[in-house]
Amino acid sequence: MTDATAGRPRPNITAIAILAALILALILVLADGSNGPVVMAVVFVVTMAIGMPIPFAAGIATVAGLHIADIPMTLMAQAAWTAFEPFPLVTIPLFVLAGQLMEQGGMSEKLVNIAQKLVGAYKGGLGLVTVVACMFFAALSGSGPATTAAIGSITIPAMQAEGYRSRFAGAIAAAAGALGSMIPPSNLLIIFALVTDVSIPRLFLAGIIPGILLGLMLMVVVFVISVKNDYGGTGEPFRWGPLLTAFWEGKWAVMAPVIILGGIYAGIFTPSEAAGVAVAYGLFVGLFIYRGLTLAKLFAAFKFTAIVIGTVLFILGSTKAFGQLVTIFDIPDAVLGLFRGLVDYPWLVMLLIGVFYIIVGMWLESIPQIIIFTAVFFPLVTSLGIDPVVFGIFTVMTCEIGFLTPPIGVNLFVAARISKTTIEDISVGVLPLLIPYLLMILLLVFFSGWVTFLPDLVYGPSR
Repeated sequence: MTDATAGRPRPNITAIAILAALILALILVLADGSNGPVVMAVVFVVTMAIGMPIPFAAGIATVAGLHIADIPMTLMAQAAWTAFEPFPLVTIPLFVLAGQLMEQGGMSEKLVNIAQKLVGAYKGGLGLVTVVACMFFAALSGSGPATTAAIGSITIPAMQAEGYRSRFAGAIAAAAGALGSMIPPSNLLIIFALVTDVSIPRLFLAGIIPGILLGLMLMVVVFVISVKNDYGGTGEPFRWGPLLTAFWEGKWAVMAPVIILGGIYAGIFTPSEAAGVAVAYGLFVGLFIYRGLTLAKLFAAFKFTAIVIGTVLFILGSTKAFGQLVTIFDIPDAVLGLFRGLVDYPWLVMLLIGVFYIIVGMWLESIPQIIIFTAVFFPLVTSLGIDPVVFGIFTVMTCEIGFLTPPIGVNLFVAARISKTTIEDISVGVLPLLIPYLLMILLLVFFSGWVTFLPDLVYGPSR
């Protein structure tokens, strides 16, 4: 699942389109060639503010920019073609399909069972189980909302039955589900790699330690809140026997990320080939080992994947043209000039970008956010000597916060639907669980060397 497929209320597209067209026509009449970037920004913000879906808002803003700059409208078609052309893009639908097959085939239940035997006996056990299971499933799905849905649909009702407040149960699944966008294979890391030409395997390796560390920090917060509110916990001592039994029963689920990611890092296959292997593995295990896949579930998995990739491609096509116009209007150079006085303080630049990303992420979906603003800020951060891999992890981390902040917080909508609570209520419940994410942002800004430890260890230092 991508952030573009969440079950939010549908706006009245006809009324919005008419209003957007009138606004665009008025701006174009009043505009001249000297203020193209301003007009693009105004059109983009206004069309979003009236409820226009992101791809349409970006497309209308691009039309305005092309008209003002007297550039042929064919640039939009050319930009869409170049956006769809990179072969690594095939990894996204394949990983989405693989995650669906593994979820529908019964792997998510096996992972939850392992997590239950690992941490379920402690205070707040089911909350801890949710975090651990999301960490496991994140290595299969590549998507934050998909991880929230797959694990939350199992653990949220169980937490509610054990006395957890609904908003806290949903908030745990939403916050832990966001790990699906950090722990590889991550769809957002793939998008960042396609935009910047940074190595996908290096980004995948760099996401492992931050993802695990963030999961541990979330577990600490869940445990503290659970102790305070006396949530769950059987009090039984931890035993190795049940855990080993659960691992043996779920060995096929546990082996999935080992085979997929291990094959990438060992150089056995590329990320695109690994995605194909993931689909084949999910089919094999779901059909012949766990036997959870039926014809109806297969159809549902293929249908879901088609909807997701159609949405992703539509977003890519329109925002790619928008991003190209950003470059044509020399906006990155303008931003570089704006920050020129801060070149001796890269940490301050990163903090300012992080604050901007978090605020924008409250209103903008993650894929267009990465495509549009990476074109603006990537030249700046690389000129300051910041490692592109570090900036990729930093960018995705801020997008994860966007998953958890209204009004466009996709994970919140997914978790609210499962927990049968309101988006306002679950937004309050998730507040303490944002603390680990903010701490991770600070770690990435002030102590970033550890992020590239694994990529440098496996592939050598980047040049």
